[in-house]
Amino acid sequence: QVQLVESGGGLVQAGGSLRLSCAASGRTFGSYGMGWFRQAPGKERDFVAAINWSGATRNYADSVKGRFTISRDNAKSTVYLQMSSLKPEDTAVYYCVTGSTSYASSRMNEFEYWGQGTQVTVSS
Repeated sequence: QVQLVESGGGLVQAGGSLRLSCAASGRTFGSYGMGWFRQAPGKERDFVAAINWSGATRNYADSVKGRFTISRDNAKSTVYLQMSSLKPEDTAVYYCVTGSTSYASSRMNEFEYWGQGTQVTVSS
């Protein structure tokens, strides 16, 4: 059973930074792509970032390009999301995701495993 456990969320002022972590277990971590989605109150879940199995390929939503960086440590079975220059509109629950593919997908339906989510709140 694949399990994803996020950590690192919290309250930060606009312009600040946070780093989210996601620890994975239940299968060979280094064979699969990983990603992050987010859901703001009253809105649908949106793609944020994804990374392929090796870390060589990364994919970002336009809204976070240049501000967020996704990375992974296959030895630790962990994926990270470094968030900088945070804006109030980044406030959301952030979900770590993985699926059965090895590439950096942005398609929600390609991720069948989801973490419980971690709240990020950016105050103005």
